[in-house]
Amino acid sequence: MLNAAPVRFLCSSSLRFRPHFLTRSFSLSTATHSPTAPPHPTTEDFFITLLQQCSTLQQARQLHSQTILTAAYRKPFLAAKLIALYARFGSVSHAQKVFNAVPFERLDHIPLWNSIIRANVSHGYFEFAIEIYVGMRKFGFFPDGFTLPLIIEACSHLGSSSLCRIVHCHALELGFRNHLHVVNKLVGMYGKLGRMEDACQLFDGMPVRTILSWNTMVSGYAFNHDCVGASRIFKRMELEDLRPNSVTWTSLLSSHKRCGLYDETLELFKLMRTRGCEISAEALAVVISVCADVVEVDRSREIHGYVIKGGYEDYLFVKNALIDTYRKHKHLGDAHNVFFDIKNKNLESWNALISSYAESGLCEEAHAVLLQLEKSLDGHQPLRPNVISWSAVISGFASKGCGEESLELFRRMQLAKVKPNCVTFSTVLSVCAELAALNLGRELHGYAVRNLMDDNILVGNGLINMYMKCGDFKKGHLVFDNIEGRDLISWNSLISGYGMHGLGDNALTTFDEMIKAGMKPDHVTFVTALSACSHAGLVAAGRNLFYQMVREFRIEPTVEHYACLVDLLGRAGLLQEANDIVRNMPIEPNEYIWGALLNSCRTHKDTKIVEETASQILTLNSQITGSFMLLSNIYAANGRWEDSARVRISAKKKGLKKTPGQSWIEVRKKVYTFSAGNIVHLGLDEVYVILEELALQMANENYELNSCFNQECIYDQSELVLVAN
Repeated sequence: MLNAAPVRFLCSSSLRFRPHFLTRSFSLSTATHSPTAPPHPTTEDFFITLLQQCSTLQQARQLHSQTILTAAYRKPFLAAKLIALYARFGSVSHAQKVFNAVPFERLDHIPLWNSIIRANVSHGYFEFAIEIYVGMRKFGFFPDGFTLPLIIEACSHLGSSSLCRIVHCHALELGFRNHLHVVNKLVGMYGKLGRMEDACQLFDGMPVRTILSWNTMVSGYAFNHDCVGASRIFKRMELEDLRPNSVTWTSLLSSHKRCGLYDETLELFKLMRTRGCEISAEALAVVISVCADVVEVDRSREIHGYVIKGGYEDYLFVKNALIDTYRKHKHLGDAHNVFFDIKNKNLESWNALISSYAESGLCEEAHAVLLQLEKSLDGHQPLRPNVISWSAVISGFASKGCGEESLELFRRMQLAKVKPNCVTFSTVLSVCAELAALNLGRELHGYAVRNLMDDNILVGNGLINMYMKCGDFKKGHLVFDNIEGRDLISWNSLISGYGMHGLGDNALTTFDEMIKAGMKPDHVTFVTALSACSHAGLVAAGRNLFYQMVREFRIEPTVEHYACLVDLLGRAGLLQEANDIVRNMPIEPNEYIWGALLNSCRTHKDTKIVEETASQILTLNSQITGSFMLLSNIYAANGRWEDSARVRISAKKKGLKKTPGQSWIEVRKKVYTFSAGNIVHLGLDEVYVILEELALQMANENYELNSCFNQECIYDQSELVLVAN
């Protein structure tokens, strides 16, 4: 138990007492009369009766005007009731004005202080609540058993350990050591701070405990992902002949769910039903969320049936949990049906459906739901997409490779005055990295700095990835150096950036620095490092890296690692060694490995290994066209036209279609795209002039020219396309 300390006031630079709490300057320019009230009501009881009948904010303001006209607002009990009424309608500013207007000599009414503190706490203004409490203590007024629980709750949300200890000391000094409601709140406060030892000391020292006390302890362990502690308190509760209620069971279920013990959570739910405990909607929501993380979708449908039979369909959070479960299982039809069964949808409902479509690659459908949300009405208040809505659709288009659509949605999001979060920023930065849109990436970096988001590790890693892939190594390394607590992704982004630009030595140097810094590499690290060796032709270093991964770091090689090793050896002309590795792999080679070997055969014109590889490629059930086209081109280059045609026919029968090659360049913040297959006869002469100038410069420097002049050039308002005939 914490030792009692002398009472001291809460004073800090962040929580200052504001004198204007006790000002008396409050007036209304016009006073309107309530239609139900007499012209000049004077009794306090009469006003209290009218306050109980108020159903709108406008009525509350009218009644407030009447209290000013009759000076009834000076009575602290009536002022407290009026503050509570304003708080009920969400108008904390008006509640504060009522409090400010009470004369100082009548501020010794503690329920008045409690009412204004409660108004701020209930609406999330926790710092203001603490400031009011400081003012209360400064003027010599002592809190009661209703004040302290409110202040303890505010401290819990602020998460300041020192502040919580001070309030705890206040409670002890003022004689609330055994006050049930206060101690329960203190136990909950320490649970939210993650200090369960202090919570246990308080709990064990309570002379009397209620079911709320036990539930607070179980909930505290659940909040801190400690299912063992939650189970221990649960069993202890049963040993003392106390029957756990639905809240206890829900907290126990939540603790196991948070620890990833999904099967145990479902078993506990069955036990809960067997024991005859009333099933709450909150418990169902926990179980439904567990079903989202298990493989079998049938369990989700089973719980869905229980929701219908038990009459829980009117609980919105239960329906939202069902949508989320079907989303994770990719059952969009079920998610869609549950969504449209909801009568009064909230923003969480809409976001769950948007995410369902976006994560399944149905970006157009997700976008359509987003547009529908913008036009929807929930009662009389319009619902508008928030940052989660926009981020889901932006991420969906980005993951599908539709970078330009992602950026356009991001611009629309800004125009809609929705502030992006770190997840949105990370997604858009990854799009900039893929499109090599360095200028836009720099603009985003500036925005992140101005909005104090650059310290976030997610944003920092996104900036490193963007700068490195765009070739601005100096800036990428500068961002890397400024990140505090850099993680493995930070190092991997740096290594990958150097590797993709052929700077293998830099990548290996960074890898060595990472090891010296005490960071243990993972399988992604070795993929990026091996790829860097492959692009730079560092055969010996690549071999050593592969064996270091297996022997020193005990990482089992995956298909990606073998593909990098085969590519490394093949590029260096060591085709037989590469072929031997493929044949002796402990895992089945996939299309990427056969493709890497085949590409090396084309480069070094090795027809023998081509024949051995061709049969493997033709039997693959792959949706990737690259290997088929490469094999066809190899046959064509050797004059084997029938074999070339046979490979293309095989690809066509599989339904494979070659994606046209593309390249692009950004000029003056405008992206010009070059792609094969599109012909628009605009700007042809201008492009030919530029090509001729480039060809002359290349010829003067003895570069080998390919047949780039038998081409048609096209240009329109949005893209410049170069197509080979």
